[in-house]
Amino acid sequence: MNNRPIAVFDSGVGGLPYLERLRKYAPAEDFVYFADRGNFPYGEKTDAVLREIIVQSVGKFVEATDPKLMLIACNTASVVALEELRRQYDIPFIGVVPAVKPAAELSKQRSIGVLATRRTVEDPYTENLISRFAADCRVLRYAGVEIVQMVELNYFSSTEEERAAILQPAVDFFSSQTVDALVVGCTHFIFVEELLHKMLKGSVEIIDSREGVAQQALRVLEEAHLFRHGKNGISNSTSNSRLFVSGNDLSYREDERYHQFSKMFKLEWSGRL
Repeated sequence: MNNRPIAVFDSGVGGLPYLERLRKYAPAEDFVYFADRGNFPYGEKTDAVLREIIVQSVGKFVEATDPKLMLIACNTASVVALEELRRQYDIPFIGVVPAVKPAAELSKQRSIGVLATRRTVEDPYTENLISRFAADCRVLRYAGVEIVQMVELNYFSSTEEERAAILQPAVDFFSSQTVDALVVGCTHFIFVEELLHKMLKGSVEIIDSREGVAQQALRVLEEAHLFRHGKNGISNSTSNSRLFVSGNDLSYREDERYHQFSKMFKLEWSGRL
C-alpha cells in the first residue's frame, strides 16, 4: 500500500512547485501530476459547475493512478470542491489556501499584500482568513488577472521583459502601499516569484504556501502509516514521477509545452488522461 503514488492536481501547471517541494522531503515516493488543461481556466466558472468538473476530473485521475494521498494544488479548487472530494473518495486530500497567517506573523509593519486571481481576492474564504489571522494588519489585495494565462500558455515563449510588463501594475500597486510581506495567493504565480522579488527591489518578503502544505502532507502520510521511507534518505529515480494532462483538443504545440514542463520538473511525460 505504501508503494502507491502521491497525486498532485491543478487546473494547469501551478501545482508543479508544490510537487517539487514535497518530493524534496519524500524522495523515496512516486508522484503523479494531473494538469486539468481541458477545463482551464477554473476562475470563470460558477461554483456548481466547477465543483462537478473537479469531482469528475479527480475521479478519472484516482481511477487511473490509485494514489494514497492527493494534494489539490489550486486555491479555487480547494475552496470550491475539497469537502465534496473528501466525501466521495476514500483517500486523504490536502488543499491549499493563501499564506495569510505566516505573512501576518512575519510582517513588522503590520501591512501585508495579497496577490491572487480575482476570484481568490474577492472570495469570502480569503476575507475569513484575514479576519482570523491578520485582523491587526492592513491587508491590500490585488488581482493579477493576466499572470495565470502567461504562466500556463506563454511561460517558455515569453521573455523576462514581457513577464515584467505583466507584473508591473501589481508591483506599482504594492510599492505604493508600503507592504513588507506579500502573499502569492495563486499557485501559478510561484513561477514568477523571483522576478517579482527583483522588481520589488528586495524590499518585500514574498510568501507562498509550499512549505506549510508539504509539511501537512507529510504529517497526514505519517499518521496514516503511508509514508515511504527511503534507505538513508536516498532518492528514487524520478522516472516514477509522471505528468498527465486532460483535453482531447490540445494542439501539438500545447502538448509540446507540457512536455517541456515535465522536463523542467523531472517528470515523465505521460500524455493525455
